[in-house]
Amino acid sequence: MNEEQLDAATNGTWTDVQTLVSTASVPTVAVSGFHILHISLEKVDIVVDVLVTNPNPIPIPLVDIIYLIESDGHKLISGTIPDAGTIRAHDPYLIYKDVKDTYDDIQPGEIIPYRVSVEPLIDVPNIGRVSLPLEKKVETPAPYKPDVDLDKIEYDRFSLEETTASLHLKVENKNKFDLGVNTLEYNFTLGDDNIANATLSESTKIGQCGEGILEVPITFRPKDLGFAVWDIIKGRGAGYSMKGKLEVDTPFGPMNIPFSKEGGKEQVKERSRN
Repeated sequence: MNEEQLDAATNGTWTDVQTLVSTASVPTVAVSGFHILHISLEKVDIVVDVLVTNPNPIPIPLVDIIYLIESDGHKLISGTIPDAGTIRAHDPYLIYKDVKDTYDDIQPGEIIPYRVSVEPLIDVPNIGRVSLPLEKKVETPAPYKPDVDLDKIEYDRFSLEETTASLHLKVENKNKFDLGVNTLEYNFTLGDDNIANATLSESTKIGQCGEGILEVPITFRPKDLGFAVWDIIKGRGAGYSMKGKLEVDTPFGPMNIPFSKEGGKEQVKERSRN
């Protein structure tokens, strides 16, 4: 604390300075937030908010912050934030810590319990260095890639000039939490022919360890395509491949999950509505 701060806090009298120091109180600390910024199949990015409140009329140095994140007794990440700043008089001080954790030896589809330990070290006048340990328990998922497969093709209108149809995509959710599908980005190929490539806004909820059907409208010109489409027209079927991603909501926040079904040996046969 510099001389100007002392003068502002005590009106410049040394007796008042001694009184303030002798009656200094220990600040309080709490985990005020735990935010999941990003979840993928490989890692989770989180931010831990630590709120330190200084009840004293003078600023107090925040020396270090020691943190530890573990799961089921296994340490995942730990470290120290040095020289974390100064807690102003009669003021709360919010500390943000960005933590990136890479999944290792954790089965996909599981919900991971975390224990977050935070220990701010502060220097309180007349008391000395004080440790304010606290912890918070939270849960985040290690997501399982969903299995996306073609259930059937239904034709609305067929002609060599233009054919409209619907792809019925079966999505299997292998996770132990619900998926709310918002957007489907996909590329669908029959043989060597690219049939459809688009982004579809879809609102479908798929329960934990359950299945759902996404109906995707497509339009293509058979006369411009190769033998795979003609094989389907003749009823012989054709191999297909799909790739893309799903944008979903989970109880832990939004996620982008890629999927692929390339070089599939399955045969796709038409199922006409008419």
